[in-house]
Amino acid sequence: MISPMQAGQEGHTEGAPSRRPVMRRFETYVLSEILPLLVAALSALIVLLMLKGLEDVLAPLLAKGASPALVAQLLALNVPEAMAFGLPLALMFAALLGLSRLSGDSEIKAALSGGIPGTTLFRPVLLLAALVTLLSFGINEVLVTRAKVQAQSVQRQIVLDNPRVIGLAQTAGGGLVLRDALDRAISVGSVGEDGTLRNLRIVTMQPGLPPREVITAREGVLQEGSNVLELRGGQRVSYQGARPVTVLNFETGQLPVQDVQASFDGGSGLDPFYLPLGTLKERTDGYRDSGIRSPGDFTALYRKFAQPLSALALAFFAVSLALYTFRSGLNLGLVWALLLSFAYYATWSVFRVMGENGALPAPVAAFGPDVIALLAGALLLWRASRQ
Repeated sequence: MISPMQAGQEGHTEGAPSRRPVMRRFETYVLSEILPLLVAALSALIVLLMLKGLEDVLAPLLAKGASPALVAQLLALNVPEAMAFGLPLALMFAALLGLSRLSGDSEIKAALSGGIPGTTLFRPVLLLAALVTLLSFGINEVLVTRAKVQAQSVQRQIVLDNPRVIGLAQTAGGGLVLRDALDRAISVGSVGEDGTLRNLRIVTMQPGLPPREVITAREGVLQEGSNVLELRGGQRVSYQGARPVTVLNFETGQLPVQDVQASFDGGSGLDPFYLPLGTLKERTDGYRDSGIRSPGDFTALYRKFAQPLSALALAFFAVSLALYTFRSGLNLGLVWALLLSFAYYATWSVFRVMGENGALPAPVAAFGPDVIALLAGALLLWRASRQ
């Protein structure tokens, strides 16, 4: 493959008519430097996310006697999410590392001395970022939304196949939460050695309003392979607004769970971000018309677009930083690429949590990290132009 130095010399001697093919060869050279790093970084991120899931949930599941086949299926269903989330971050890491290598070996300097403008770096990287944006959005909408629903079904099969796995929540300091087709959240406080569930709480939710009904039970029994949860020593309280209107005590009762979905992380159901875009848009429109405040849903709606678009923002930042370091004589390496990638991930996490809790407006929480990356890139370009 022709080097940028050779490309610059060829463009300089042959004149302006040959500048375009020379620039194209330079752009191809830049992409050939970044693409292998992108594949490697994405693979590493997927492995790291899978290992984290294995440590947090999957290993305890196996220790409690869950079916290895079901656990493996659960692990595989998390791969699309890791890909959609990891693509923009892997692109920034690959661009930082690849362009740093070109700068450190004076290949950017050779290209500039051959008449290729520094802004030529933006074209291949931003085109690649646009493809990554579309791919990330498509994976999230087509694969992740389906995989998350299937994952909850697999978790339900794990629970029904062996109720002892519910005990893993005790070691994590949380509790298992189930959610059925009637939008009732079923939380389990603890589980006995014999599989008896203790401190059960079943809440019938109303979006943006207090619960409509709350059922508590001292204990419950879910037989292996059964679709019915037997409650013992319980109480059922119905509410009108925030005021209880009916209180019933019972010794035993039965709760069908054939449509139940499980969440081993203690969550209250499927994250709205994993809903199809049309479904989430319809839900938020309903909330907006009814005056219901649901920051988590609105933040998830804007994240649908902000998360894939982060590839463009991060690519712009990476190229701007490469030009700045070249002008200033600095040299970024692996450590700096890792630190900057972690800094973006930390910023993204903080903004997301603040948005979901209503501390920041939903558009700010979703697009804030992308805007910060764009502003930082613009500042670096301005500083580079003055050097």
